[in-house]
Amino acid sequence: MNCPYCGGQEARVIDSRSLDEVVRRRRKCLTCGARFTTYERIQPHEVFVIKKDGRREEFSRDKLSLGIRKACEKRPLPIGAVDKLMDNIEAELYKAGKSEVASSYIGDLVMEGLKKLDHIAYIRFASVYREFADIGDLKQEVDSLAVRKELTSPESGQPSYRRPLLRR
Repeated sequence: MNCPYCGGQEARVIDSRSLDEVVRRRRKCLTCGARFTTYERIQPHEVFVIKKDGRREEFSRDKLSLGIRKACEKRPLPIGAVDKLMDNIEAELYKAGKSEVASSYIGDLVMEGLKKLDHIAYIRFASVYREFADIGDLKQEVDSLAVRKELTSPESGQPSYRRPLLRR
């Protein structure tokens, strides 16, 4: 374990706690004395992602996180909501028990999760993932969300953020 502050390779575990499927460890660097936290995830088996062009690459939680966080950037989401979504998607992948999954399956899981979490983040992700050909396709997707919103209750659990009006 390398210290994030000095790069020292020796650290002592001060505290260890199990949180759901994660183990949280507080460590102290024996070189500089700095304290830091590490998280260990249990990975049951390797999952490979089959890309659109047929390539296979190992599933990367970091890559999934990057895409989801980009879609949710500057959205008023509850703290931990994105991490919970990623945990759910990762759990679903491992629960399926397959050693290979199509990237489209992961994309669909992300779309489904974002649709429940935040409509704006969903549209952002969908615009890249679905590769809309023109503005009409994008408008159709937004309209379908608007129709669904009208059919559900006004309190849909979606975050609302309105920028205050600027008065001169």
